[in-house]
Amino acid sequence: MEVKINNSKLELVEGDITKQDTDAIVNAANSSLRGGGGVDGAIHRAGGPKILEECLQIGGCSTGEAVITTGGNLKARYVIHTVGPIYQDGCHREPELLASCYRNSLQLASQKGIKSLAFPSISTGAYGYPVADAAKVALSTIITYLKEHPEIESVRLVLFGHSTLTAYEQALKTLV
Repeated sequence: MEVKINNSKLELVEGDITKQDTDAIVNAANSSLRGGGGVDGAIHRAGGPKILEECLQIGGCSTGEAVITTGGNLKARYVIHTVGPIYQDGCHREPELLASCYRNSLQLASQKGIKSLAFPSISTGAYGYPVADAAKVALSTIITYLKEHPEIESVRLVLFGHSTLTAYEQALKTLV
């Protein structure tokens, strides 16, 4: 599914984020930036040791914040690492922190001249954020940003599994 937001393209696809040919991919990282499971582990494995070396130099990242490294062996030139919230009950700033992940990643992309980037569904794996709720936060944040920042030409959400793709498609239909 694809929509235009001003001059930017917002795209939803099912696939493997490590194989994306965008300028940058976003990593759903943990606060230590040392790699882990899910998307984080896949990016570190595919990107090779250069990413971890740079992450160790950065030292860490707080929930809702974002940092950037090179892409190592990935097709993407950069990896933007952001730490999503661990979902408790939705009443502990989770929506606000999740929105910050997307917003801060996009701001970092704008600052670095990145024109295209791919996001995973942040916090919906091991961190337990309900996919339908996360999709609304992610998409509304991205759409708001793209309306004000034409320098970002393309945002692709690369979603793992058909049910996650479907949840994002349903959320997008309510927002555009």
